[in-house]
Amino acid sequence: MWDRPDLLNRFADLLVTVAALAAFYGAAHFVVRLPVFPLHEVRVTSALTHLTSEDIETMIKREIKGNFFTLDLAATRAAFEKLPWVREAGVRRHWPARLDVTLEEHVPLARWGNLALVNTHGEVFEARYDGDLPVFVGPAESAKEIAIQYEYFRRSLAAIGKTPVQVQLSARRAWEVRLDGGPTLELGREQVEARLARFVAAYSRSLGRLGRRIDYVDLRYINGFAVRIPELRFEKAEPKRRRSA
Repeated sequence: MWDRPDLLNRFADLLVTVAALAAFYGAAHFVVRLPVFPLHEVRVTSALTHLTSEDIETMIKREIKGNFFTLDLAATRAAFEKLPWVREAGVRRHWPARLDVTLEEHVPLARWGNLALVNTHGEVFEARYDGDLPVFVGPAESAKEIAIQYEYFRRSLAAIGKTPVQVQLSARRAWEVRLDGGPTLELGREQVEARLARFVAAYSRSLGRLGRRIDYVDLRYINGFAVRIPELRFEKAEPKRRRSA
């Protein structure tokens, strides 16, 4: 190669190009880290129901670091998603000095026992909420299944003016539903929809007209159900004595 001027020239040009690129990268890397591209504004474009501006401002001061170019978008998005009510966050740069943020909040559907909440996607999350919500009880990882079944129960029971206030799935995968004002429905593991339909029909036809509070209905029978009415009391009748002549 050393006795071929054309190859030497090409090699020299390559070295110059590489050196120029390295110098450019070094200069650019240095420039973007200078405090001349600060973020002047973080704009949240979503309408929020549960999060407060104080929650967001505290997180921004604690978590957002870097200037317009050096800010880690993935880390920033993760920081927003750690806020209690945030289900999903999106962040993007807006030239010259703004960060646009979109936040999707959890919509609470139910309480997960006494520990957490369940959103409308069947996902468990932790946040404080003082409103009235139905209660879901079940094995770990069953929240989504219970949420789907709850919607079916809610729609079916609306026909008789009843609302589920607790839905429980046992470890044996048996369903139990407690209604507002009673009763508690024991639906079991099989033919859950058919059993619920049987209750709705019977309630419209007869049970709802009894004028008594029904405490419990066991629908696990093939062609019927058992009802517990706490007000009913059965007394043993004493045999009548014949009057003496």
